[in-house]
Amino acid sequence: MSAATGHDTESQPSTSSSVKMAQPCRQFEFAEILLATNNFDESLVIGRGGFGKVYKGNIINGSNVSVAAIKRLDPMSSQGASEFWAEIEMLSSFQHPHLVSLLGYCNYKKEMILIYEYLPNGTLEHHLYKLGTPLLWLLRLKICIGAARGLHYLHTGTGINVGVIHRDVKSSNILLDESWEAKISDFGLSKIGPTNQPLTYVDTRVKGTFGYLDPDYSFTGRLTRKSDVYAFGVVLLEVLCRRPALDLSLDEEQHNLARWAQESIKEGNLKHIIDSGIRDQISPKSLKEFVRIAGRCLHNKQKERPTMAEVLFSLESLMTIQQKMNSPLQPSHRTILGRMVDKLTFTSNIENSGKRIFGRTAVSVTERSYPCRKFKFPEILLATNNFDESLVIEHRGSRKVYKGLIVSEPSLVVASIKRLDSMSSQGASEFWAEVELLSRLRHSHLVSLFGYCNHENEMILVYEYMPNGTLEDHLHKFGTHLSWLQRLKICIGAARGLDYLHTGTGIDFGVIHRDVKSSNILLHESWAAKISDFGLCKIVATNQPSTNDDFTYVSTSVTGTLGYIDPEYVMSGRLTRKSDVYSFGVVLLEVLCRRPGIIRDHDSKISTLVRLARDFIEQDSLNQIIDLGIRDQISPNCLKKFVQIVEGCLHFESKKRPTMADVVLDLESVLTIQEETNSLLQPHAEQ
Repeated sequence: MSAATGHDTESQPSTSSSVKMAQPCRQFEFAEILLATNNFDESLVIGRGGFGKVYKGNIINGSNVSVAAIKRLDPMSSQGASEFWAEIEMLSSFQHPHLVSLLGYCNYKKEMILIYEYLPNGTLEHHLYKLGTPLLWLLRLKICIGAARGLHYLHTGTGINVGVIHRDVKSSNILLDESWEAKISDFGLSKIGPTNQPLTYVDTRVKGTFGYLDPDYSFTGRLTRKSDVYAFGVVLLEVLCRRPALDLSLDEEQHNLARWAQESIKEGNLKHIIDSGIRDQISPKSLKEFVRIAGRCLHNKQKERPTMAEVLFSLESLMTIQQKMNSPLQPSHRTILGRMVDKLTFTSNIENSGKRIFGRTAVSVTERSYPCRKFKFPEILLATNNFDESLVIEHRGSRKVYKGLIVSEPSLVVASIKRLDSMSSQGASEFWAEVELLSRLRHSHLVSLFGYCNHENEMILVYEYMPNGTLEDHLHKFGTHLSWLQRLKICIGAARGLDYLHTGTGIDFGVIHRDVKSSNILLHESWAAKISDFGLCKIVATNQPSTNDDFTYVSTSVTGTLGYIDPEYVMSGRLTRKSDVYSFGVVLLEVLCRRPGIIRDHDSKISTLVRLARDFIEQDSLNQIIDLGIRDQISPNCLKKFVQIVEGCLHFESKKRPTMADVVLDLESVLTIQEETNSLLQPHAEQ
């Protein structure tokens, strides 16, 4: 794993936990895993999540037999090899009483399996919402303090020279042992960096879980330890209110726990948000301090949030205050707590929340029959000259795209051959999503899929070759001279492709692309635009209305690209076709201003193109950020209409955004206005 993490000076808590470096963990044989799980017997499943299934099993550990939690990667999971190895690297390097221990791993053919210590009381989320466990206030404080100790250790790297940003702190990633001690788990998204450098990790792909996602991180891409602090603040509210971080079954103003709780506190309704089961156990002073801690963690500005060291110190002080208030009743409280710990032993049976669904049925990892061609691996080797580096035409993240010749009877055809790195976080689920989708969709403004190859660990997609590359390349890398009319035609082509995806014209489903951006708009030799890259898409039924009451896909995990992500989607988890419309609005701004979706200034500060453009529009000085190369080509009426389209697409409320069908019509009218103006003023202008 690599990354620079955000660091600012952190004070030490009043108490220190024992810390030691872990030894490299053990690599298990696959036969040992089969024995421990009785050939993956379904009766031994104790949990299901985005990664896959978790089995309870007995493993031989030296001369002893230990109970273990055995997590098996589902090949269809979006959490691929990168998260698997990240977890191994993390938990092989760190050991702490409040971190889950990794006993070992198994990497056999396509199998990726992690073996952890078994924690009989499952997750905090499970007890708060699924089992209805009677958790006393003192026990909840104890759990919060344990989790805070684990996070504080991760952030400071006490005793070693690196620290960690967890990046997915939430109640389902806080596990509980037989003594109800809290342990942080799930490090697949974590970032490691040196503790002696005040650096910020910057990434264009925002990752995390809705309801817990730091708004500062989601809008700027600046990931620091304070992003974990924000998520922990949400956990504190969950513990206090016994409400999930995101609950779309409630009234709209209560969907987001953090926002709702903060509003309730401002309005003086603090007592009404507390879980009724603990309302009479919390002293007023203890409650006031707990809410103050949570509020500081949830501050919009990262710099104003406390460090985990400060949070830990405050929670420990709060425990002391509460215990003193309880001192006349302390013996009976301990008796109740002791009886409860003896009586309640639960195992986690997390509901499957991470399965990718196509229509009504889950995609199976087993081989399926697709209309497109399945290439043999030797054909791919022949086409790419054994993956000759001189044939690479794109290298983005964990994938390479090669230009090659494929046999398509009765001739040879130039193709783009995309080879996914077997370590890519864009794993099998995204590969099969692309195959599934492009096997069923055909449109002049969508990139065509010729076929695929799935051979051992190889996942390869073969597309039509687009000689003019991506819109992003020409706007931001090559400095290509693109006239205003060319840009309008590119926008119209891309809009037509998205409209087709959304409405599913002639088929029984529509598609939310979920990653619309200039790098996913490819250009044909005639400069016609085609939408590409469907690995993150969601398929929806077209009998759902596509206007203001749009189909909503609800997800707990945010996916998309920084600068293009719909802010309403980030805050609520509600993904609709209007989320694509927002992203397309950003593309329209890129085309007009020739600036990327994310902007870094000379001081390395990050802003978004949307924020910059809004500032200039409000100041009635938009001309200052329009690309100089086209400024004198745009008629005033054309510019006014184009900006209205952009503003509509970028409306914060998704219901007030236009449909892509509306956008197509409006852009076509803009083109007509511009062509008519050109014909009057410049009879010989380029048409």
